[in-house]
Amino acid sequence: MNIQALLADKVTQALVAAGAPAGSDAHVRRSAKRQFGDYQANGVMGAAKQLKTNPRELAAKVVEALDLDGIASKVEVAGPGFINIHLAPEFLAEHVALAVKDERAGIAKISQPQKVVIDYSAPNVAKEMHVGHLRSTIIGDALVRTLEFMGDDVVRANHIGDWGTQFGMLIANLERVEKEGGSQASMELSDLEGFYRESKKLYDEDEAFAERARSYVVKLQGGDDYCLAMWRKLVDITMASNQAVYDRLNVSLTNEHIMGESLYNEYLAPIVADLKEKGLAVEDDGAQVVFLDEFKNKDGEPMGVIIQKRDGGFLYTTTDIACAKYRYEVLGADRVLYFIDSRQAQHLQQVWTICAKAQYVPETVSLEHHAFGMMLGKDGKPFKTRTGGTVRLVDLLDEALERATNLLAERDNDFSDEQRAEIAEAVAMGAVKYADLSKNRTTDYIFDWDNMLSFEGNTAPYLQYAYTRVRSVFAKAGVAPAAVCGDVIVEAEQEKILATTLLQFEEAIQAVAKEGTPHVLCAYLYDVAGAFSSFYEACPILKSEDDALKASRLQLAALTAKTMKIGLDLLGIKVLERM
Repeated sequence: MNIQALLADKVTQALVAAGAPAGSDAHVRRSAKRQFGDYQANGVMGAAKQLKTNPRELAAKVVEALDLDGIASKVEVAGPGFINIHLAPEFLAEHVALAVKDERAGIAKISQPQKVVIDYSAPNVAKEMHVGHLRSTIIGDALVRTLEFMGDDVVRANHIGDWGTQFGMLIANLERVEKEGGSQASMELSDLEGFYRESKKLYDEDEAFAERARSYVVKLQGGDDYCLAMWRKLVDITMASNQAVYDRLNVSLTNEHIMGESLYNEYLAPIVADLKEKGLAVEDDGAQVVFLDEFKNKDGEPMGVIIQKRDGGFLYTTTDIACAKYRYEVLGADRVLYFIDSRQAQHLQQVWTICAKAQYVPETVSLEHHAFGMMLGKDGKPFKTRTGGTVRLVDLLDEALERATNLLAERDNDFSDEQRAEIAEAVAMGAVKYADLSKNRTTDYIFDWDNMLSFEGNTAPYLQYAYTRVRSVFAKAGVAPAAVCGDVIVEAEQEKILATTLLQFEEAIQAVAKEGTPHVLCAYLYDVAGAFSSFYEACPILKSEDDALKASRLQLAALTAKTMKIGLDLLGIKVLERM
């Protein structure tokens, strides 16, 4: 359940009953400090300003009209007109008991599910994934998992770079290799990267090669069988390598989710023709251009957005217009989330403005750019290799695994080599993902090996270990979490804090679903782990001589384990039964 939403509804009703204007916002938030209650309603001050009345007096009227019977044990006015709400132990106990019995930990599915398209990862063909692809891939996947969990119909869209003039030179070079005796192109993408550089060098230095490459672009776009076969080989090699990375990262993308630039090729010419017919595109120096009043150039004039070059070629803008149109008309999207770095903000806004003017996508469809910052090294500069090159994603994951393996070797355990390898892989991948997901996606962040692999602080290893610690309670008790039953008792302060925190799960998930901010869920899970640790130290579970109290505390532990497992799974981070 969403306690915040429940309280907001109740306080809003009381505000109106106390004379506040209809539509007044209750502004219910979690209290920053426990002494101020569990929740605080801060909307009285704004309503009082509108009414030109004393906020404390209005707050007193609101409290008088507020019906929180069975929900709150105490409601009080504080400061200039804040309303502090202390949740009743009986209310907490009742809802913890319900959540324990629910496989979804009490999280309700949304009543009006939407068709949501999520655009994320988007690597380029014939190039390996690098650290620049990490944020889009794992943040996007966390949103996919979260929205699916809440009941939305989610379409994963991996908008790979699989079309364009570069494929002419790649195909021409493949042909050259075969004619010179090579049986086939290498299946290793690392070699393919070298092959790409070689192709580019030939294109720049050999005019005959360049001419043949340009002709292959035309043939490829025209559907030539040979060119399409060579192009498909390049795509397949690339995506096989990328799939191995996705699998290691526990990312849910597969080949069936590929919706690359090539998908929209057939739509480009008709879109340009349609924009010309609607008077939105005009010829300018031989190119087709849409001038947008909403964007100004350095001279303060409407900015021109090219949708077709003078040589007839199309641009990323044209493709992205077709892409947005396709997602609405063909996929039936109600909402489209683009996980693309912040540097593309103006580009996307221009694309969407053109789509709106051309009536390709109605206002009812939400097009959202969920931008993200950069991964930085300790020097505060973009994360690079020691020699200044781009860090391959596979190298980053290999180093994470090596470090995790060495770290775990220092800890006492009785695991087999196979178990140790499984734990190291889960810890390594979890650490890399959580180090990113736990930061606000809109900001840059410093990549720090020592911090991310620490078993202390807000890290994946800490949360993974916290989960195993909760599970160990049941191993020692010789009972499965699903088997615990009885009344839930909330008396001790640490019991109340843990119960309250566990019942705030839905609030955290809904915030992630609405704003595309996985760091909110990370912070929440860290709070859960901390609340359980305090509860575990202060409230004996297995040593309790009171059977009813022992059963109650086992239920709090069961809900903690369930909450952490669901939460980490939504982030795409694996949990372990032992560490």
